[in-house]
Amino acid sequence: MKKLYGHDVYVQSVGVKNDLEIDGFAIAVCEEIDVELSRHRSRSFEELEQMGEALSGFDLIVALSPTSQRQALDLTRYYHLKVEYWPILDPTGIGETREQKLNAYRQTRDQIYDRLKGKWGAE
Repeated sequence: MKKLYGHDVYVQSVGVKNDLEIDGFAIAVCEEIDVELSRHRSRSFEELEQMGEALSGFDLIVALSPTSQRQALDLTRYYHLKVEYWPILDPTGIGETREQKLNAYRQTRDQIYDRLKGKWGAE
């Protein structure tokens, strides 16, 4: 999102769990398109709010898994904010070789990139 739209929009990345390291395959395939993820840190909805980011201050939550969609809908049921679910391939566990795994992650990366451009237009 930041690569495509810079600081024209305010965006935060949140996951269902905040105790996971960023996947090395995700870092590798994002580096291919000049997106730096190695310093990115996963945080939960609760941690985001503890940092002073009220969910009510956002316009949209894009959920990339059914679990995150359910949690987002539950946490935002009292707010006037939209939750969209984008059915994106979960690449974890796909492929036997490093190249097969990287190809699965590339497919996921490209699906997200295409959904962003489809929703908000080209760069």
